[in-house]
Amino acid sequence: MDIEISHRKIGPNHPVFIVAELSANHVHDFNTAVASIKAIKESGADAVKVQTYTPDTMTIDVDNEIFKIKNTGLWDGQTLYNLYKDAHMPWDWQPKLKKLAEDLGLIFFSTPFDQSAVDFLEKLEVPAYKIASFEISDIPLIEYIASKGKPIIISTGIADLSDIKSAVKACKKEGNEKIILLKCTSSYPAPYEEINLKVIPDLMKKFKTIAGLSDHTLGTYIPVAAVALGASVIEKHFILDRKLGGPDSAFSLEPDEFRSMVISVRNTQKALGKITYKLSKSAEKNKIFARSLFAVKDIKEGKLFTTRNIKAIRPGFGLKPAYLSEIIGKRASINITRGTPLNMKLIST
Repeated sequence: MDIEISHRKIGPNHPVFIVAELSANHVHDFNTAVASIKAIKESGADAVKVQTYTPDTMTIDVDNEIFKIKNTGLWDGQTLYNLYKDAHMPWDWQPKLKKLAEDLGLIFFSTPFDQSAVDFLEKLEVPAYKIASFEISDIPLIEYIASKGKPIIISTGIADLSDIKSAVKACKKEGNEKIILLKCTSSYPAPYEEINLKVIPDLMKKFKTIAGLSDHTLGTYIPVAAVALGASVIEKHFILDRKLGGPDSAFSLEPDEFRSMVISVRNTQKALGKITYKLSKSAEKNKIFARSLFAVKDIKEGKLFTTRNIKAIRPGFGLKPAYLSEIIGKRASINITRGTPLNMKLIST
């Protein structure tokens, strides 16, 4: 099953769809957001994704222990409100950034976190929506997004199987089957031993849909491995320079790193190829370096072939070595010079 986003077909038989997640890495500077999108294009991504929320659409401004972040490593001690205040992208930037991205040939879409964000993005005519991992249990929001009839990319970072089933069911309830499921581990950065990439092909099998990876690990190894397991979509955080700081900087890729990931993903997909036992053109050419049967001594007409006067050696212009036992004990049909590749005409019947 293929899904189309802005005339870009996505699925196992198409190039991997690579999404650069800008997230909070604009660090509240519009010019940094612009420069980031230009760098995303140069890095080879297919799309840029942003997030559409305000601190007030995410939580309330309360400074007590319930609303303080604990045991995350990166954001400990902050209140949720202050984190989202630091991280959110101003909504009035998004029409300008969408135009810039599309002028550059990138697909621009977003993660909405409430219905007001969906309504805003509908006016922008974004071609797809992303459901964040932490919103996968917000079934009313998923239904509302699904009702717009656009492709929905769902991260599964805090979901168990029943959560995923509920989210998929919510989309289908609204008649929307344009679903892409992303394996995700909601840990920042995520440790390798918790990634469980084998879930990707299982998602494809269980839900009969496209699957991919939203990656929060350090480095580029995991997206490449995901593609080898069948991922059709890769999402990775992008930042101009980790020195900019910000909530997501520690697990985001800089331009050169992102470009390296894109190249590795593309080459991995090429290498996967298809199931075939037909030799490639280059392999076919190199068959001449295989062993074959040659006369390694001069052999007079009528003389016997023995293991002393014929051998399997390189190159591969003669009969295959498998014929050796058939030829031993037979006689030469003509005089054969040392270094002659054997063929059936040289053998008396």
